[in-house]
Amino acid sequence: MAGCATKAPVPVSERTRSGNGVQGKSDASVPAQPAAVARPGYYIVKPGDTLIRIALDHGQNYRDIAAWSGLENANLIEVGQELRVRPPESGAVSRPVTSSGVEVRPVAPAGSAPVALGSDGVRREPRGGKVAYSEQAWAQAQKPEAPVVLAKVDPKPEAKPEAKPETKPDAKPEPVKPEARDEKKPEPAKPAGGDDKIDWAWPASGKVIAGFNETSSKGVDLSGKPGDPVLAAAGGRVVYAGTGLRGYGKLVIVKHDNSYLSAYAHNQNLLVKEGQAVSRGQKIAELGDTDSDRPKLHFEIRRQGKPVDPGKYLPPR
Repeated sequence: MAGCATKAPVPVSERTRSGNGVQGKSDASVPAQPAAVARPGYYIVKPGDTLIRIALDHGQNYRDIAAWSGLENANLIEVGQELRVRPPESGAVSRPVTSSGVEVRPVAPAGSAPVALGSDGVRREPRGGKVAYSEQAWAQAQKPEAPVVLAKVDPKPEAKPEAKPETKPDAKPEPVKPEARDEKKPEPAKPAGGDDKIDWAWPASGKVIAGFNETSSKGVDLSGKPGDPVLAAAGGRVVYAGTGLRGYGKLVIVKHDNSYLSAYAHNQNLLVKEGQAVSRGQKIAELGDTDSDRPKLHFEIRRQGKPVDPGKYLPPR
């Protein structure tokens, strides 16, 4: 009967790799664990994540995140791994200085008699005195080996009359000029949602065929023909040029400052490389239909990684 008994199948832990470079573990016998909470400035990798996606969502260069997180291979991240998505704070770490291990020795000339110290290791005798200035005391001070004769000091020195400050007539206040009375004029208000530090321009000449919304479209879609020029919407530096982000096709990402990125997707050809500086209006790609159902340019502006409506930043046509 023992030989006919059936054994329950042993659960198999299988390690898989997705096409996005993310590794994970599946084990039916392991209960689901609560989602970990990332520390401030960090991000915990989730299934389906790629380093390019994480960098775009946090407004950073993916190479910087790899360096901050100590990744040996920027194309390989694991589910549950904690990545630094904000630059480390600069400056040296200060440590408190303690008195332990510090030897305190009295300073005395060589060959002198031992100095008597108190219980706390501090010399308290002899105490210094005051010597009134005189030619004799000054001459004796030049000879340390000679004893110093203390001169008798009159306990009540003759008080000298204090000099009274010379009084000047009060100066008459200068008349206030009329323009000085005017209060500081308020600065003109900035455009709603815009940034006056960045001079934005349209990246293509086509019409808007899909507008921005926070759920299904994180930017705007512009119509066009294959090969139409795709222009940098503002000056900056290319932080990504490739096909590593699913759904975007051939993609270019430009970082403009510490707050703003712009993305140009579905291109036919890429004309710039990572690390290259670009200027406003420079041709960076050719419009195409990679990873899209029709030729178009998908354009995004992200502020600190969060998609914003490009219509609030681009100039009116």
